[in-house]
Amino acid sequence: MSTNERATQLSGVRKLVVKVGSALLADREAGLAVDKIEDYCAQLAALKSGGVEVVLVSSGAVAAGCQKLGWRRRPEAVHQLQAAAAVGQMGLVQAYESALSAHGCDTAMIMLTHDDLADRERYLNARATLAQLLDLGVVPVINENDTVATDEIRFGDNDTLAALVANLLAADALIILTDVDGLMDKDPRAHADAQRISSVVAADPALDALATAGAGELGRGGMLTKLRAARLAARSGAHTIIASGHESQVLERLLQGADLGTLLNAQMNVMTARKRWIAGQLRAKGDVVLDPGAAKAIKEQGVSLLAVGVTGVKGRFQRGEMIRLLDEHGRVVAQGLSNYPSDDMAKLVGVRSEAFAEHIDYVAEPELVHRDNLVVS
Repeated sequence: MSTNERATQLSGVRKLVVKVGSALLADREAGLAVDKIEDYCAQLAALKSGGVEVVLVSSGAVAAGCQKLGWRRRPEAVHQLQAAAAVGQMGLVQAYESALSAHGCDTAMIMLTHDDLADRERYLNARATLAQLLDLGVVPVINENDTVATDEIRFGDNDTLAALVANLLAADALIILTDVDGLMDKDPRAHADAQRISSVVAADPALDALATAGAGELGRGGMLTKLRAARLAARSGAHTIIASGHESQVLERLLQGADLGTLLNAQMNVMTARKRWIAGQLRAKGDVVLDPGAAKAIKEQGVSLLAVGVTGVKGRFQRGEMIRLLDEHGRVVAQGLSNYPSDDMAKLVGVRSEAFAEHIDYVAEPELVHRDNLVVS
């Protein structure tokens, strides 16, 4: 893709989510790399003055805390991670407040857990709050609430969080700044001739083999999480760029179409806000196994799930909770909101809709999952 083509594709960006990774913000000797924070904030302020609404998703709290506590490697224990986050978050907030105020920008720190976005009401509240902040000209700085998150509710990486924020706000683009040049056609650690991929469709299945799950000593994500984030962001029509945060004036140059990093094009139908919320749910309460015909119909046609096409129910869940739909090989076909609790759904396996009353005490809906509450993977 030429520079002009890139510039055309990104020229309409008016709402932008930027994610900055831990590797860019953690200095082994001094803790937070304040000079880098100041540089990124100057770039954000310049974009804002040019009419772009900007939201920053920043890693760095745990890394900064590890540095301050003298820990050379990121710990595995949750209580140690939470302690590091609590220590590091203070410096992170102060650094962003100082750097953005130097350019006349007000800022707000927002801490989120997966639980905040999994609950529909809290999701809508978060969206309304962020929209109000942007209307007021404030630059929101968002981070996962590592201090209170547990393994069951944490996002797992700020790449995913950034994609969910892009979905939340229906952003035009997501820029993920990291310490590598972008997605490579080979593993650069094993192949000296590895080349950067300039542009590709985010949904291209061939990309899975190119992304590795590795992360740095102080980071939590990897190229695989960035690819998953790009695909999640694409559900709201947002293009994603993975680029090196070491490049000078990288944000402005990217939006001008500079051939930096890897542009992952959305190129898919934009989901409704409700379906974006469903797609963003990271942990389902249970699984429903489909026969081949039902799996094909849902995958290719996006139809509702009928009980006649179900062969099994796993886990315990209530009406309205998130469940995954699996094919006979255990692959995820879709996910959605269940119309029945697991106990009743188990009684309806293989049953035609008109016969529901013969098996359970009440009939809520003829479908187990309605297509309006269903997102195909």
